[in-house]
Amino acid sequence: MKRIGVLTSGGDAPGMNAAVRAVVRTCVFKNIEIYGICEGYKGLIDGNINPLSSTDVSNIIQRGGTILKSSRSQEFFDVEGRKKAHQNIQKFELDGIVTIGGDGTFTGASIFNQEYSSSIVGIPGTIDNDLFGTDYTIGYDTALNTVVEAVDKIKDTASSHNRLFIIEVMGKDAGFIALNSGIGVGADAILIPETPTYINQLIKKLDNGNSHKSSMIVIVAEGDDAGGAYEVAKKLKEECPKYDSRVTILGHIQRGGSPSAMDRVLASRMGNAAVNALLENKSNVMIGIIDKQIAYTPFEKSIKHHNKINKSLLDLTEILSY
Repeated sequence: MKRIGVLTSGGDAPGMNAAVRAVVRTCVFKNIEIYGICEGYKGLIDGNINPLSSTDVSNIIQRGGTILKSSRSQEFFDVEGRKKAHQNIQKFELDGIVTIGGDGTFTGASIFNQEYSSSIVGIPGTIDNDLFGTDYTIGYDTALNTVVEAVDKIKDTASSHNRLFIIEVMGKDAGFIALNSGIGVGADAILIPETPTYINQLIKKLDNGNSHKSSMIVIVAEGDDAGGAYEVAKKLKEECPKYDSRVTILGHIQRGGSPSAMDRVLASRMGNAAVNALLENKSNVMIGIIDKQIAYTPFEKSIKHHNKINKSLLDLTEILSY
């Protein structure tokens, strides 16, 4: 390995910059040329590839977002797009690629690897924490803290008006943010994609806990089968109009902000491990940390198998909501 490229792809996550920094600094330490690929796979197709130095990644470990920019490149999912990307890899003489992103990023990398046998190693950067092969993904811890801080403030106004707040958090296919932030804020109910939602049961649960509470909080993952926070509020109003309910969609604030200490350390370890993996001729794998140890999971396995919701946490939610 004489020259390595690094890119960030898909939805941004706090800690991506820390991962980029670790990749760059590790390469510099090992006398490997490092190139930044801007705007993810789009930059690989367009040839938007530039050398990076240690100075280029100074003072970015605390910054959210990604200095390399990101995109969801549809062109990369076409044969011609991947062909252009391969030609640019050859043009810039890149011996390996470190790609930072989520399941869409690794799906593209896996297909590309099958066609061109390129040396690619992935770093899991997604707030959803839904990739198999790592205990935590970069950005998840920060997103959790962001949700908890926001809901704590919402609870202040909820208790002032004896209101029910239905708060939607990110999680199209996975309920990790909803479940853990819900426990963290003391939510009265948590609705996630992994379990069915029955409005009648939700009403019964809210009624059982209503007598001694000045406000109530329901956390809803955006992918919940009830249809999201607005649909839940609509159904509650139809079935139980006595509740003075309000809806809050936290949206993209969950992606932003300075990464937590945990995400900075996680990203730094993974960035270093990704370069070492390439030097050890590992390819088509995602870097993970399981039980505090570096782990390697094939891309196909990391995107086809999802981390499972901890059943005991669901049970804990039921107990603590009374």
